[in-house]
Amino acid sequence: MKITLDSALRKATALTSRQNLVEATKVIQRALGAAPEPTSAPTLPQAINGAAMLGHLPGQPTTAPKPLAEMFDKLRHGFAPGFDWAPPADDEASPETKPEGAQFIARSFTCAAGSRSYKLFIPSSAAKGNRKKMPLIVMLHGCKQDPDDFARGTRMNVLAEEEGFLVAYPQQSGSSNQMGCWNWFNLKDQARDSGETAIIAGIAREVMAEFQVDPERVFVAGLSAGGAMAANLSMTHPDIFRAVGIHSGLPCGAATDVVSAFNAMRHGATTTGATPPVNVRTIVFQGGADRTVHPSNADLIVAFASTGIKGAVETRERGAGEDGVAFERTIIADAKGVPQVEYWALEDLGHAWSGGHSTGSFTDPNGPDASREMLRFFMQH
Repeated sequence: MKITLDSALRKATALTSRQNLVEATKVIQRALGAAPEPTSAPTLPQAINGAAMLGHLPGQPTTAPKPLAEMFDKLRHGFAPGFDWAPPADDEASPETKPEGAQFIARSFTCAAGSRSYKLFIPSSAAKGNRKKMPLIVMLHGCKQDPDDFARGTRMNVLAEEEGFLVAYPQQSGSSNQMGCWNWFNLKDQARDSGETAIIAGIAREVMAEFQVDPERVFVAGLSAGGAMAANLSMTHPDIFRAVGIHSGLPCGAATDVVSAFNAMRHGATTTGATPPVNVRTIVFQGGADRTVHPSNADLIVAFASTGIKGAVETRERGAGEDGVAFERTIIADAKGVPQVEYWALEDLGHAWSGGHSTGSFTDPNGPDASREMLRFFMQH
């Protein structure tokens, strides 16, 4: 089904560019298993199925998908937000996901809340028997990504080899979400002792128990649905994760079901619906041209994370990266001068990892290097 949908989206894009909306609609409906075929072009504008925006294929098991007009509007611009469809990766040399002497191994974890596979990057310094306690970063991929893709795009393994830290990449299962999205919007996945938050926290605990991990330097970061799940974990497990990196994500409590999640993504969340047990240091990246997750969600994350910082001092700076991507960086420090919240508002960035490598999906190599900036922020404590 996944291959069929990918192929259908590409074919529909080509048909839409030639203004053949009727045939493009037929292609998409056949891919989604819809019975009816249109005899005229869809009326614009209409909303697509909110479930598709969150990783659930419409039309399952027997119902037909809702109108597809908005999808075609996005396809005209080469982007279908509901399906998180990225352009093919570049053919240039990929950054090493496993530098010489390091390990990038497949593992699995099971607990009462469920099971997930994950990949673990072990730097060569650890493989050689270095007993020094290391940081651990848990990286949560976005929809239609996997650990290898996310590692290539973020280059986090390269940085881990340089700096000597572990990286765990949990992988969403197809049985839990057909598009590979973390179910950040479900209530059970926003709780401490149930759902995907419990599973991911369990993965972190497993790595911490097996390796020489510094418990004061355990962090979580993610993109899109992974960013939203990282926000959930900062709420449910602040005793494990000392800082969080949220790229193009949403705040914990922004939604309680598919409908409210779709509204939060499209229009911006109106509330977090939660009170932080403690302040977890937070760094946020958000593109102003993001058409999948409304940029106002980042503002709410920042406001939420800034609550209760004693003696808070805010500074702002504007600039542009080497490739011209304009940004505004806001830093909120505590009374001791330690940055507690950092927000990178990237003017022209879409729904992509800023400064990522083009061999990974959902990356924009032209932006500031989000991976390095997150790592720098994490280590400031």
